Amino acid sequence: MKGRSGVSMESLLGLLRIRIYRGVNLAIRDVLSSDPYVIVRMGKQKLKTSVVKRNVNPEWNEDLTLSISDPNLPITLQVYDKDRFSFDDKMGDAEFDIVTFVEAVRMHFQNIPSGTIITKIKPSRVNCLAEESSIVWEDGKVVQNMVLRLRNVECGELELQLQWIDIPGSRGL
Repeated sequence: MKGRSGVSMESLLGLLRIRIYRGVNLAIRDVLSSDPYVIVRMGKQKLKTSVVKRNVNPEWNEDLTLSISDPNLPITLQVYDKDRFSFDDKMGDAEFDIVTFVEAVRMHFQNIPSGTIITKIKPSRVNCLAEESSIVWEDGKVVQNMVLRLRNVECGELELQLQWIDIPGSRGL
């Protein structure tokens, strides 16, 4: 049986909720500003935020949910400027993997204080982190806040949070 994302329930590990909080100091692509939106891709899945008009520091606060069957696939984010009469302009991209995050979920924490740091991930040449990112046990869930520095652009960062959602009937972690 296949779900809407094309992922079979037998191979589904769970869902990854990505909350796209905001963009910071995004590139200007129109005369004085930009109309940014974010596309999130993992494998064949593609999700998109709404467009924020005339703002290089947009606040989305939107949840996008990916079905996870292969945690080794990278997640890419692409930021675009929405244009009415021409192709949308690229405003940078970022990529991250969820291998360490999924390993933390697999530890099945219970009865530890909310706010406990499970592990920290430092910025490096192989990730787009702008600063250290902690995977934390928070209110009974594993979450990770990230600030990603956009690549292939003169400036810009994205702030987001990952949260794991177990699915009844999936093979789980």
